[in-house]
Amino acid sequence: MREKDMVNDVLSMINSSITGYANVITQTSNQNLRQTFQQMRDHDEKFQYDLYRLAEQKGYYQPAQQADARDVQQVKSQFGGATGARGEMRL
Repeated sequence: MREKDMVNDVLSMINSSITGYANVITQTSNQNLRQTFQQMRDHDEKFQYDLYRLAEQKGYYQPAQQADARDVQQVKSQFGGATGARGEMRL
């Protein structure tokens, strides 16, 4: 297996892992267990970012085109309405 394929496979697996942590964290009521999962997620996010940067440097991964300011503002306005100033849900 080529290095590029291995890096892309690991990136795919770690992305799935991060999604799994998010699901578990939202369903965990035990605060200590929740913090443990959050720490594991944070570690995997850092690992994913470091591996992504390596893949990008080696030309294994081409990032999407940068969004312009108007597109960023549009997304902010679409998703920003669901939370308050400190991120609390507004119902």
